Amino acid sequence: MEKDQSGKDDASSAKNQRAAESSSRAHQSNSARNHGNSNGGTTVSAMIANSASQANLNSSAAASSGPSISAEREFERQESSISLASITLSDRSGSTNSLSVPIIPVTSAPNTSQAFAGQGNAPYNWQASKPAVKERLAYIMNTEIMSDIQFRVGKPPNTQLIPAHKFLLCVGSAVFDAQFNSQMATKESVIEIPDVEPAAFLALLKFLYHDEVNIGPETVMTTLYTAKKYAVPALEKACVEFLKRNLSSDNAFMLLTQARLFDEPQLAALCLESIDKSTSEALNAEGFTDIDHETLCVVLERDTLGIRESKLCTAVFRWSEAECRRRNQHPTPENQRLALGRALRLIRFPLMSIEEFAMGPAQSGILEDKEIVELFLYFTVNPKPATHFQDVPRCCLTGKEQVVSRFCQIESRWGYSGTSDRIRFMVNRRIFVVGFGLYGSIHGATEYQVNIQGPDSYYGSKGLRKVTHESVSGGKVTFQFHYAAGNNNGTSVEDGQVPEIIFYT
Repeated sequence: MEKDQSGKDDASSAKNQRAAESSSRAHQSNSARNHGNSNGGTTVSAMIANSASQANLNSSAAASSGPSISAEREFERQESSISLASITLSDRSGSTNSLSVPIIPVTSAPNTSQAFAGQGNAPYNWQASKPAVKERLAYIMNTEIMSDIQFRVGKPPNTQLIPAHKFLLCVGSAVFDAQFNSQMATKESVIEIPDVEPAAFLALLKFLYHDEVNIGPETVMTTLYTAKKYAVPALEKACVEFLKRNLSSDNAFMLLTQARLFDEPQLAALCLESIDKSTSEALNAEGFTDIDHETLCVVLERDTLGIRESKLCTAVFRWSEAECRRRNQHPTPENQRLALGRALRLIRFPLMSIEEFAMGPAQSGILEDKEIVELFLYFTVNPKPATHFQDVPRCCLTGKEQVVSRFCQIESRWGYSGTSDRIRFMVNRRIFVVGFGLYGSIHGATEYQVNIQGPDSYYGSKGLRKVTHESVSGGKVTFQFHYAAGNNNGTSVEDGQVPEIIFYT
């Protein structure tokens, strides 16, 4: 029994000695790592243990020579985790300090439904459901997830706070790169952008984050402005292509103004071509009276407008009324003349007939008396005196519309089999064909489609092979009609459709 007891004491003594040596080595190692000073300063070394024996080991280490450390710990074993409630520190002078430190369980994984710091409201492991980079970037766009900058976009009270990521902005825009990375980089955490619409800025972000072009008729112009502001040429091109595809006579003037404002010469040229082809429709669209004065002058300087000068003058005078209202002025003739400025000189009054001038501009009050006298002399005197207004024809449409008829008699009825009615003709001088006549339906008033598909109609007979027309502007025009080879639904020189040719000389 004594031997056994002695053996146990020896074993216990050896165990304590090994623990003390281990503790001493740990203390020396911690002292070396923490650079404890030799003047009695406090050195702290804290170890979190997962068992009572490790806690006892640390207690033994605390009892070694040098600065003394005593710790009161509360352990909670839950899924092999520990909570450290407090640590009490004491130095050789006897002073003590208490430090409370919460410890997060080391083995507890965050729940997938929990949000975590720096990730906004994103669930844990949201990346797993977005296999493509494009999808992941789309997910974090306009969110707080890892965002490091914010923009306050729009004018009050319609502003919107939009979070973003500097890295992605700089990768896609030289303007953003300079704003955040140059020597003059901004230090602001919220950047004000009052001149950009929130919808347009979000369209820019969608393009920068994941190459998505999100534009429509209502946002394309503001998006084009934003793309130019931040130097994103690919988005600019997408906006211009969208405008080209949707260009029509109804919006040609509005788009022309914007194209000139944003320095898009190709788009501006397309708008002007559309206006040339459908001048009357473009002038009657709502956007015409909203254009700026300089754009109006650009249009009036063109020689290719397909409209009578009297109708063009009427439209320009209508623009001057709208301009007076924009200036908060009554649309009196005097104010209209001031609003027109040099645009008045670009109206080609000499191209009008004397009747058109007398019934319209001469009675408008916009022209001065001496200008009216000058123009009346131009219309009535030969040789014609010089005027302050241009007399270069637009689209060569001068004088009155003229009509040549090729049938002597009208018959009924003419059927349509789905093929075209065609006729050929030649003239002895240059003319400009602007239309042709049609026979009406034998069933009464009806509508014709653009491709002239209609109901059974009248038709002409006893057709003339040669017709000489006396031009009102002087000279004769001789038409010679010929049979058009191929399937022409029966129309020929003698019978059929296309009874009239409408033209200018």
